[in-house]
Amino acid sequence: MKLVVVSAGLSVPSSTRLLGDRLAAATVRSAGLDADVEVVEPRDLAVEIAHNFTNGFPGRELAAAIDAVTSADGLIVVTPVFSASYSGLFKSFFDVMSGGDKDVLAGKPVLIAATGGSGRHSLVLEHALRPLFAYLRAVVVPTGVYAASEDWGAEGLAERIERAAGELAGLMVGLATGVRGSGAGAGAAAVAGGRFEVTPFEQQLAALRP
Repeated sequence: MKLVVVSAGLSVPSSTRLLGDRLAAATVRSAGLDADVEVVEPRDLAVEIAHNFTNGFPGRELAAAIDAVTSADGLIVVTPVFSASYSGLFKSFFDVMSGGDKDVLAGKPVLIAATGGSGRHSLVLEHALRPLFAYLRAVVVPTGVYAASEDWGAEGLAERIERAAGELAGLMVGLATGVRGSGAGAGAAAVAGGRFEVTPFEQQLAALRP
């Protein structure tokens, strides 16, 4: 399997990249299978992203990054919080990748994560990141991971990382093996022929009745 991390951090070293690496390592452990991990950093592609907006064609490195993301079995996306939302570079990368095709990530398992200086920005996961990837028709795992500056080394972050990674691994394994996913949301979606077949809500409720 192939796992790709998109880390939109700008500094070196980067807490955004650190969070992405920890999520990737936890996902590989949870999957229990050999997985190739590739990291895409839009910071290194900024010039090619800008050129793509003006001429409509991706450069060689940008094209390779887009191919890596679209061919991945699972995706981890991590952005720093800028002005209470994802960074402009992060959004620009996915704008270029989609190119007007909102199905470019259709059915792909995605784990969303973000870093910031204050815990007050934690809702960026729900009001910015989750809607973006829902629009791109990705399958976003229920647990997002936000890490504020004070979270590093504190209780709770490691548990959130493990939980989110387990959900992503369950979806990736389900797609790879063609069986019902073992991660969160497995009761609502079955994997068949590489597609997610959603069980109607009424049917789920009927299954709960005695």
